[in-house]
Amino acid sequence: MTKEIYLAGGCFWGTEHFFKQIEGVTETEVGFANGQGEHPTYKEVYTDTTGFAETVRIVYDPEVAPLRFLLEMYFKAIDPLSLNQQGHDVGTRYRTGIYYTDPADLPVIDSVYAEQQSQYDQPLCVEKTALRNYYPAEDYHQDYLDKNPQGYCHLPLELFAFARRQKPKR
Repeated sequence: MTKEIYLAGGCFWGTEHFFKQIEGVTETEVGFANGQGEHPTYKEVYTDTTGFAETVRIVYDPEVAPLRFLLEMYFKAIDPLSLNQQGHDVGTRYRTGIYYTDPADLPVIDSVYAEQQSQYDQPLCVEKTALRNYYPAEDYHQDYLDKNPQGYCHLPLELFAFARRQKPKR
């Protein structure tokens, strides 16, 4: 049985590619979450007037990659103290967030969030809330870095190799 979680980590091209490297992630899709309106286009979201965040829908096998492990990996791929910015990408669409669909996941999310917060003196700028809405991005955004290996990415290439090497503690 698979589960899903929605993670906003700045530009969704790199965030998706990062999670695709992780054993136990069975599917990814980039899209827009928790904004106003229906079926936004990338052009509309880019204006920063819709409230949507670039987000990756992650389908995973919790027996192989438990949610705790995925969230710990997520925090390695973001700057949790940066508000509405990751790398050179600035705007509310690039905010960070953990959006869940299963309320039973909240204790794990809260636990990992608290562990991460304990490492900083400032409050984390990572939203943590139920998924209100989600719309897939246009096809050309899906698997973007697979189709465009030299394409723009705010994440360092070493991070993808790191993700491939990591194994959850069982």
